[in-house]
Amino acid sequence: IEVLRSQLPAITRPGEYYWADLVGLRVLNLEDRDLGRVERLFETGANDVIVVSGDRERLLPYVWQQVIREVDLEGGWMRVDWDPDF
Repeated sequence: IEVLRSQLPAITRPGEYYWADLVGLRVLNLEDRDLGRVERLFETGANDVIVVSGDRERLLPYVWQQVIREVDLEGGWMRVDWDPDF
């Protein structure tokens, strides 16, 4: 079953996005280091996880304001509080 974007409810709260909107975003940490791009997301029992593909694959928890600090859909990037060595 295909669901059209127009059939989805509007997002009104900060930190909420449709997964499809996040796929492909460039991921930058707080020091502006490019960690790669969002490849996909998946659910776990605790929180959603973002798979970032860059110099290596990273799994980042989607925890708004603790890990995910800012999302700019128009600019095509997401800022995260994440150590690039982790």
